[in-house]
Amino acid sequence: MNSILLLVILVPIIEIYLLIKIGSQIGAISTILLIFFTAITGIYYAKYEGLNTLKSGFIQLRNNESPTYEMISGAVIAFAAILLIIPGFATDVLGFFLIFPVTRKFILNRFFKKKYKKEKEKNNFIDGEFEDIEDDHDRKF
Repeated sequence: MNSILLLVILVPIIEIYLLIKIGSQIGAISTILLIFFTAITGIYYAKYEGLNTLKSGFIQLRNNESPTYEMISGAVIAFAAILLIIPGFATDVLGFFLIFPVTRKFILNRFFKKKYKKEKEKNNFIDGEFEDIEDDHDRKF
C-alpha cells in the first residue's frame, strides 16, 4: 500500500519537474504541442499494436494453442495507452517502452522470469507417501 501511495505522490512531482525544465528550454507552446503529439502518436501506435496482438491471438486460437502471451501483451498495451494519454514526459517514455514489441517482450520476459524464479524456489520439494513392498504376497489392494 505504501508503494502505491509513493507512486501517486512521486509521479506528478516528476512530471511537473520535467514539464518545467523542458518548457523552459523549448518554450511553453512547443512543450504543449509536443505533449499532444506524443499522445496522438502513442494512441495511434497503441491501436496498431493492439490490432496486431488481437490478430496474433486469433491465430493462436485457430491453431488450438493458448494465447497467453497475447492476452498479457494486450493488457500491457492498454496500460501503455493510458500512460500515453496522461500528460507528461516520464509517463510517455514508459508508455512508448511498453508499446514497442521489442522492449515490451524484454520487459515481460524479465518480469515473468523473476516471478517464475521466486515460485520455483518456493516449491522445490515433492510431497508424497510411499510404501515398501518386499513380496508379492504383502501387496494390499
